[in-house]
Amino acid sequence: MTTETSETPASPATGTTAPGWARTIATFFGAGRIQPGPGTWGSLCAILLWVITMDLTLTKWQPEVLGVLIVLAIAFGIPAATQMCRSTGIKDPGFVVIDEVAGQWITLLLAPVTWKSAAVGFILFRGFDMVKPPPVRQLERLPEGTGIVADDVAAGIYALAIMQFLLHFGFLR
Repeated sequence: MTTETSETPASPATGTTAPGWARTIATFFGAGRIQPGPGTWGSLCAILLWVITMDLTLTKWQPEVLGVLIVLAIAFGIPAATQMCRSTGIKDPGFVVIDEVAGQWITLLLAPVTWKSAAVGFILFRGFDMVKPPPVRQLERLPEGTGIVADDVAAGIYALAIMQFLLHFGFLR
């Protein structure tokens, strides 16, 4: 676990700060600045946006819409997290939570929008994100934003598998 302030300092090596777009995406519009536990707040904000977005989407299009959001979170999250690593000099800044957003959404992919799905999905994803079973922990070793995002994507895939098992066998009815 890294320790850092909630500020985004300039890199000691370059004296630069990350661009605004990178700060906004990496912190998921500031959710990563909420203390304590910015990763938990990032997951909760992801669930809130999931509920709102799925409520506004026809049921038959919900998996596709969430799939697009996941792809966008990963595609923009990796370069944003990379910019934050470079500007702070921190390998995995705790305030970067776009990775938690992507992983949480992966967990909820194909799940019905219910309070049970939200609660179980949250617990499963946060559990896998903290425990980091193989190969999740090894993915953290990838460079910069790729490592930051990849381990949470893998944790989300583990949580998705368990979530689908629970849904398939009726444990979340």
